[in-house]
Amino acid sequence: MSPEFELIETCDELDYALGHFAPRGRTAVVMTMGALHEGHAALVRAARAHVGRKGYVLVTVFVNPLQFGAGEDLDRYPRTLEADLKTAERAGADAVFAPSVAEVYPGGEPQVRIAAGPMGERLEGASRPGHFDGMLTVVAKLLHLTRPDVAFFGQKDAQQLALIRRMARDLNFPVEIVGVPTVREPDGLALSSRNRYLSPGERRTALALSAALFAARDRLAAQAALRARAATLPASESRAEALSKLGESRAAADAHAVAAAGPGGADAVRAAARAVLDEAAKQNPPLVLDYLALVDPADFTEVPDDHAGEAILAVAAKVGTTRLIDNLPLTFGAPA
Repeated sequence: MSPEFELIETCDELDYALGHFAPRGRTAVVMTMGALHEGHAALVRAARAHVGRKGYVLVTVFVNPLQFGAGEDLDRYPRTLEADLKTAERAGADAVFAPSVAEVYPGGEPQVRIAAGPMGERLEGASRPGHFDGMLTVVAKLLHLTRPDVAFFGQKDAQQLALIRRMARDLNFPVEIVGVPTVREPDGLALSSRNRYLSPGERRTALALSAALFAARDRLAAQAALRARAATLPASESRAEALSKLGESRAAADAHAVAAAGPGGADAVRAAARAVLDEAAKQNPPLVLDYLALVDPADFTEVPDDHAGEAILAVAAKVGTTRLIDNLPLTFGAPA
C-alpha cells in the first residue's frame, strides 16, 4: 500500500482521519461487505470522479450480522480483507474502514433499529424477513460515523438502493445518495461476491437471470417499435384480413400486430422473462425461482399492464445453494 492509503479499524481512528484528511474536499463513502470485485471498484471510481482529486474517498468493509437471517450464509460469507485493500486502493480510495462487529455494536446487537416499512416487506424483504431492517440500521450507523457528503451504492441491489434513498429523505440525512449501474461479466452475469460459489454447471444455469431480463428488454423494444409503426401506418384489421386471404401469412401477422399495437404491455414483458426462467428450471442443475416482479421504483409494488413510465424488472433465484438477484430498469412508453 502507498503511504497515503490507510486501513482504519476503530471509530477513534476514523474520527482522526476524517478530522485531518476529509476537510480538504468533499467526502464520498462506498459501503461494502468486502469480497470486493469489479462492481465495487466501479463504485469507488465513480466516487473518486465525483469528489475529484482533492476529495476523500472512504470504503467501508463490514459483514453486518443484522442483515443475515437463519440459515443464510453469514459464516461462509467471504472475508478477503488483504485483497480488498488492494482493490480499493487501485480504484482510487484514500482509506478503508474495516471495523470489527464489537466496534460497530459495542453493546451487542442494537435494541433500537431502523424499520424499513412497507417497501421493506416486499420481494427481498418477503424472502428474507428482517433483512432490510438490519441493512438500514448499519447504513444509518455508518453514515453517522463516516459523515460523507455523498454515498455510492450499486443498482444491482435496486430495492436496497431505493430504501436507502427513502431513509435519507424521510429522516433528513444530510447526504446525497448516488446509484451506479450494474457491472456485468462478459457473458451477462451480474457481478456478485456470491458468484464464486457457483460450479461451472451452476454458472451456466445462472445465466438465465440476465438472459430473462434481456429478453424482457427486447420484448419492450419490439412493442415500442410496433407502436411507432402504428402511429404512421394505416394499420387496419381489414388490411390484415386481406393479406390473409392472399396467403401472405407473415405479412398478415405483422399487420395484425401493428393494428393491435397500443399503450402498455407490461404483462407481455413479464411473460418474455418468465419463458426464459421456465426453461432454466428444466436444466441440470435447475434454476429455482424465488420471484420475478415488474415494479414501480418508488415503492416496489407491481405495475399494471398499461403502466407508463419507469419500472424495474427484478428477479431472484437459487442455483444449487447459491441465491442470486438481478434487475434491469425499463421505461414504458419511451420512443423506439
